[in-house]
Amino acid sequence: APARRPREPPAPPAGSPPGPARPGTKRLPQAIVVGVKKGGTRAVLEFIRVHPDVRALGTEPHFFDRNYDRGLEWYRSLMPRTLDSQITVEKTPSYFVTKEAPRRIFNMSRDTKLIVVVRNPVTRAISDYTQTLSKKPDIPTFEGLSFRNRSLGLVDTSWNAIRIGMYAVHLESWLQYFPLSQIHFVSGEKLITDPAGEMGKVQDFLGIKRVITDKHFYFNKTKGFPCLKKSESSGLPRCLGKSKGRTHVQIDPEVIEQLRDFYRPYNIKFYETVGQDFRWE
Repeated sequence: APARRPREPPAPPAGSPPGPARPGTKRLPQAIVVGVKKGGTRAVLEFIRVHPDVRALGTEPHFFDRNYDRGLEWYRSLMPRTLDSQITVEKTPSYFVTKEAPRRIFNMSRDTKLIVVVRNPVTRAISDYTQTLSKKPDIPTFEGLSFRNRSLGLVDTSWNAIRIGMYAVHLESWLQYFPLSQIHFVSGEKLITDPAGEMGKVQDFLGIKRVITDKHFYFNKTKGFPCLKKSESSGLPRCLGKSKGRTHVQIDPEVIEQLRDFYRPYNIKFYETVGQDFRWE
């Protein structure tokens, strides 16, 4: 890999006023990972920030859903400093299901590039439930939360874990403001089986050189995830944290079948809209 450009600026000539400690300017993001929760957004962020032309905000700012009233200058102040050649990226997966987010992002810049990491909606829902269960062990069963009436097969679409996976529905709000050409969909499944291939497409979408390739990844068998051979900051191997790759709760296969039937029409509509078959059937 090419040597990373030095972070520190050269020392200013004697007698010149002291400049900022770090080069670059804080800019509003040109690209945002807007969704989806439990799809693989953290992996995409950690993988893309290895690129020398990308600077990413590590935490989720939740600006366009929870903190919008703080204003764009507050939002900008959170961003990492970038050089002219670098792209600023942030990720907040809840944006995808936030009604106001498309309009608000459009009002910031109609040229914003949007990345959506999607995953089989049934496994996504189970993963979501598994995460909640680890924080609140007293919640009802997955089956109990999934159905308004199990024997009639009536799915409870008001439960967030179910609602998020109705991708075609949420996408409609985004397409009122952004053309499909400005939205890139990453397959959460392929991100695990072929991280270099998926990240190659992300780099193409962002208009940056394909620097992140096979050479950057190794497959960690314990995690069941690809990991980076070198991280952005320390140069040491880097896997996602303990909370990633949790063992899912065992769900009755019949429940899974009912949810598959429920999501099928939404999935098909989604495939047709984006022109991409994610093979979740």
